[in-house]
Amino acid sequence: MPILPIDAGRYGTYAMKEIFDEQKRITYQLEIEAAAALSQSEIGMIPKNAAQGIYQVAKSGKVTVKRVKQLEAKSDHDTAALVEALSEKCKPTSRPWIHYGLTSNDLVDTGNSLQMRDALRIIQPKVARLALILAELAMKYKDMPAVGRTHGQHASIISFGLKFANPALEMSKHIERLEQMKKRVLICKTLGVVGTGSLMGAKALEVQKRVAKRLGLFPAEVTTQVVPRERYAEYVFFMALIGSTLEKMAVEIRNLQRTEIGEVSEPFRSGQMGSSAVPVKRNPVKSERVTSLSKLLRSQISATFENIPLWHERDLSNSANERFILPTTSILLDEMLEAMTRILKELRVNEDRIRENLEITMGQIFAEFVLEALIKKGVPRFEAYRDIQRVAFAASENRMDFRDAVKADPAISSHLGEKEIDEIFVPENHLGASDQIIKNVYGIVKRSCARFSQA
Repeated sequence: MPILPIDAGRYGTYAMKEIFDEQKRITYQLEIEAAAALSQSEIGMIPKNAAQGIYQVAKSGKVTVKRVKQLEAKSDHDTAALVEALSEKCKPTSRPWIHYGLTSNDLVDTGNSLQMRDALRIIQPKVARLALILAELAMKYKDMPAVGRTHGQHASIISFGLKFANPALEMSKHIERLEQMKKRVLICKTLGVVGTGSLMGAKALEVQKRVAKRLGLFPAEVTTQVVPRERYAEYVFFMALIGSTLEKMAVEIRNLQRTEIGEVSEPFRSGQMGSSAVPVKRNPVKSERVTSLSKLLRSQISATFENIPLWHERDLSNSANERFILPTTSILLDEMLEAMTRILKELRVNEDRIRENLEITMGQIFAEFVLEALIKKGVPRFEAYRDIQRVAFAASENRMDFRDAVKADPAISSHLGEKEIDEIFVPENHLGASDQIIKNVYGIVKRSCARFSQA
């Protein structure tokens, strides 16, 4: 019976959820048993025929979650149940060497690394795809002047393309962050009960190195019975960091979709209902979902930090919550990436409204550039500032166009001719270095995402 929305199929892709499926978790741990047996046999630690037998059964699919659960009901230990289930299917000659020199968390922690490895294989291409979509949108709208807002107020002219270029670059930086993180997070640990490799002796590190290579992981340099939980905290932190960038985009879309602004809107398919009561509403529900899930995603960070200080060589105070945190974090981010990609691929940009919004303040958005022009004429900054402020406030009270007010004010018009003033009030003249900034971002994103787009 599904309880959580993830279980009920509301959130998360099949590919991501499959990684954290119960049977898949057992499959990963059996893969570790197989890799350990083969690696030990290669250096003469266990008999080769025994290792081959363990490998074949571990890879056969004969060890099922159903049987493991049956055995766990008796032993009250899931890893011991898995090892017992594997032993049942192996020949007597192989059984003594199953799980040789290993402990439960060699399977649990290395299994977690395999799950995170495969989760990243799904997440990174989606981050790259989103970065490319954003970069293309930035290029499409790089020459379009729009209102730039600070504190929720009209501040100055911005290229509308910069609204996409900023998150595009951050998404490409996230790809770099994830790549750098792998060597610290995707750890293979096969060093036994308290991290000494005691039963395997001096060859323990060589075994671990070989297992890590087989599994596509990085061998642990030092551990207790468990991989240091700083590694899991880093994984969850970076998932939440990406989620926060997605939320930043979602919040911007939600704000720009406000009725009073109306510069963009989410895709709204035929038959969709925005409100059960108000037929005309088109609510930004997808962006709101991203915002909501981001809050939940960030909340996972706290528990991962709490899990870092364990007793001595380990205790179990981290174990139960990690069974929630690692799947939840990965599945939520995957869902958010899917949602934001759908939003941006079909985002509706209202170019007419963008132009109209430039005129809401009746020209006062150009005040910065009037100030600049006066300074260049030799007017002291604060003298020019106060004159412009005085004229602007009076124009607002009288509902007068700011350009006309500037032309009519002797303190300003004595320094600036009518043609000069008209030039100031052309939005396209004030995009600054936007064109080059956006082209630079586009190039960076294309390079950082190249290997994913080829795949």
